[in-house]
Amino acid sequence: MKVISIFNQKGGVGKTTTNINLCSYLCMEGYKVLSIDIDPQGNTTSGLGIDKKKLNGSIYDVLTSHMSIKDVIIQSELINNFYIAPSTMELAGAEVELIGRDNRENILKEKIGLIGDDFDFIFIDCPPSLGLLTINALVASNSVLIPIQCEFYALEGVGQLVNTIQLVKKSLNKQLEIEGVIMSMFDSRTNLSNEVVSEVKKYFKNKVYDSNIPRNIRLAEAPSFGLPILLYDGKCKGAESYENLTKEFLRRQK
Repeated sequence: MKVISIFNQKGGVGKTTTNINLCSYLCMEGYKVLSIDIDPQGNTTSGLGIDKKKLNGSIYDVLTSHMSIKDVIIQSELINNFYIAPSTMELAGAEVELIGRDNRENILKEKIGLIGDDFDFIFIDCPPSLGLLTINALVASNSVLIPIQCEFYALEGVGQLVNTIQLVKKSLNKQLEIEGVIMSMFDSRTNLSNEVVSEVKKYFKNKVYDSNIPRNIRLAEAPSFGLPILLYDGKCKGAESYENLTKEFLRRQK
């Protein structure tokens, strides 16, 4: 079992889109996948068509009480082998509630540890901030997947992002590595997109995936229907790019 956080301190870079669609295509390849939504906005949860009002428990309950993560995991009705630990807005208050807890950075790691080897991959959709929720995710993970938007300001936060990962690795999780870097919202017609990809490759070298995720209206529409892109429009460029990314991701696991 491999645990991977999808993280970038910058918002709007495609973390949730990557989480939903990479997980979906991995399931289509026959892997059993759990997605943990640890973002209070709960976009992964709603993006998979889950009604938050009907939940019996969420990742908030797992982090703040003795509830097992097994008690909140929901099997997707859309895709075989896809399981979700959902999030609700209650999670926004979790960081305050956990401040006084001993060993608070390790809560999620301990909860995941009780799952055993039930899944091939666990992906954690992190909030766009470096708070206790994100630290829990990074401590629980083997590696970090970093989506970076192909825009001018994307490069500004890269140094801070890497520094954050290195700090967690040094003090809390010595096994933490960078899994890979995904270039999102790529537009091959613009010099800017190509320049950003070039600069990011200079920084991360072979960690950058060859499969870029394009700007694609179908990708943007799919979450509002509660569907991953392969079920919403499996033939669009966005779907093809995530299918290619999944194959590249799996090749790198060998």
